[in-house]
Amino acid sequence: MIVKKKTGSVPEKMRINKYLAARGVCSRREADVLIDAGRVTINGRTAVKGDQAGEEDLVMLDGKPVRQADRPVLLLFNKPAGIVCSTKRQKKEVTVTEYLRYPVRIFPVGRLDKDSEGLLLLTNQGELSDRILRGSNYHEKEYVVTVNRPVTEAFVTAMASGVPILDTVTRPCKVVRTGEKTFRIILTQGLNRQIRRMCEALGYRVTNLRRIRIMNLHLDGLSTGQYREASPEESEVLLRMLDGRKGAER
Repeated sequence: MIVKKKTGSVPEKMRINKYLAARGVCSRREADVLIDAGRVTINGRTAVKGDQAGEEDLVMLDGKPVRQADRPVLLLFNKPAGIVCSTKRQKKEVTVTEYLRYPVRIFPVGRLDKDSEGLLLLTNQGELSDRILRGSNYHEKEYVVTVNRPVTEAFVTAMASGVPILDTVTRPCKVVRTGEKTFRIILTQGLNRQIRRMCEALGYRVTNLRRIRIMNLHLDGLSTGQYREASPEESEVLLRMLDGRKGAER
C-alpha cells in the first residue's frame, strides 16, 4: 500500500482543490469541476477556484462535511464493458463505485470508456491520481485492440507515427500487430476515446478494446469484474517511477 505520506493530514491552509485531493475526495482536476459546479462550500460560502482551506474550516461537498481520508488505498480493477468510470450515477448506467461497493470512498484514476474493458485504477489519494494522470510525464498505458478489418503494415505505421484527431496529432507510440485483426498499442497520453478515434480516422472500427497495463501495474491474474489492492512491491516501484528515480522496473 502506498504510504509515502499521510494524505489525510491537512496541517495548513492550501488551495481548495488541493485540500479536497488531500482528503481523498477526488483528484485536483475533478475538484475544479466540483468547485465550478458550486457543489463545494467553505464555512457556508460557495467556494471558488483559488480559495484556501485548512483544518479550522468547515468544507462541505453537496451539503456533507469533507472528512479526513481513510487509509491510503490503490486498487487494480478489471473493468467489464458497460460499467461507467464515474462516482456519480448518470441516467440508468452503473458506475464503477456502485459496482465495487468498496467500504472506503474511492474514485477512478482517469477513465476507461463504457464500451472498453480491462485495467482501471481506483484510489482515495488525490495527489497520487494527479501524478499518474499528468500527461507531461509520458506514463505508459498498454492496450490490446481488435478491429473490424485486417491490420496492415501501413495501418501500424500510421498509428505509431501519430494520427490527426481532436484538432491535434497524437504522440508517436508503440504499435505491434498481434493477429489478423488485432494489435497492441502503448500510449503516453490520454485523449478522449483516443484509440477508437485514431482507428476511425484511418478507416477502421474498434470491436474490442482492453487495457492491460498502466505504468508498472498489470492486469495479469484478474478475471473480469475482479479487483485487488496493489502490493507493497508494486506501490514502491510506482512511486519510484513517479519520482523519476532510476531503477524503476516494469
